[in-house]
Amino acid sequence: MKFKKALSVALCASMVAGCFATVASADEDLTWKIGGIGPITGAASAYGSAAMNGAQIAVDEINAAGGINGYQIEFQAEDDEHDAEKSVNAYNTLKDWGMQALVGTVTTAPCLAVAPLAAEDNIFMITPSASAVDTISYGDNEFRMCFSDPSQGSASAQYIGENLDVTKVGVIYDSSDVYSSGIYATFRTEAENYDFEIVAAEAFTSDSKTDFSTQIQAMIDAGAELVFLPFYYNEASIVFTQASSMEYSPLWFGVDGMDGILSMEGFDLSLAEGVMLLTPFSADAEDELTQNFVATYQDLYGEIPNQFAADGYDCVYVIKTALETTELDPSADASTISDALQAAMVEITMDGLTGEGMVWTADGEVSKSPKAVVIQDGVYVGL
Repeated sequence: MKFKKALSVALCASMVAGCFATVASADEDLTWKIGGIGPITGAASAYGSAAMNGAQIAVDEINAAGGINGYQIEFQAEDDEHDAEKSVNAYNTLKDWGMQALVGTVTTAPCLAVAPLAAEDNIFMITPSASAVDTISYGDNEFRMCFSDPSQGSASAQYIGENLDVTKVGVIYDSSDVYSSGIYATFRTEAENYDFEIVAAEAFTSDSKTDFSTQIQAMIDAGAELVFLPFYYNEASIVFTQASSMEYSPLWFGVDGMDGILSMEGFDLSLAEGVMLLTPFSADAEDELTQNFVATYQDLYGEIPNQFAADGYDCVYVIKTALETTELDPSADASTISDALQAAMVEITMDGLTGEGMVWTADGEVSKSPKAVVIQDGVYVGL
């Protein structure tokens, strides 16, 4: 197609004009290449597939509106199955493709594997949801859209202390996971500022996450009125199921890893009724941006989007917002683009699905306010 167009121009004009037209055509064919990495399949697919779907919606919207600085975006998502080695392979695939910016990775362990490579290559990356502090500690090229683990832990303790009438709180956490143990550490510290007491804190590991009867019994024995669960929805679904069989029904309070439980196949959603969690996104919000996004997502994917979808969407838009402060076009190399984005990120303010007036610090952290939601009748409802 490009060859026929160039040949036609050459036949209809002078050699100089023909060469100029061919160059113009080549410029028009330039695109921004944004890569995405996340668990599109596997146990954590509720996170990765949602983030990549949200990013694709943003790309389609931006392209329909004229692109970034007049150029269209190509988006290529790679599946890492929540595996560090596969995430590195996905990164190398995208690098060979010509990736100029990365939305990813979605989960913490893969992000810890990819972040050093992106720092060495100076490729701009913004993770939608890898919340461990170290995931963006390898270079100035790394930013985060989600809350970090420390902020999730402290914000959860603050919300419980200021809004819920409980005095005895239990915690079940994964001591083998940096995400879970990091959130618990800051939760424990912040809890000292409030009137509730942590009456039981029970750990499990990746090798013992199918039977939580011991941890649940400890909560019962301690009289915990609320149980804080700073881990992922797969394990949470087992906790809810086993607690029900043990006739234990405290208030349950989770973090962003809980998001995804509503789309679990084979899980009895009635067991999650009343579960609370902090999230940057609520699908029942009444603002036009959220309503349009939810409608589009449901039309394309047949389900209500979770916060990871919103994170992925906002990641693409923040890249757009930052690039539009520059005079760059896609002919620039990835390192030049990364340098420009790093400078722009600390200057811009963005309103998105996951926050209004979002700003970023030089160390890559985002400043925004969390929202509390509760599961009612199988959907998230804002508190």
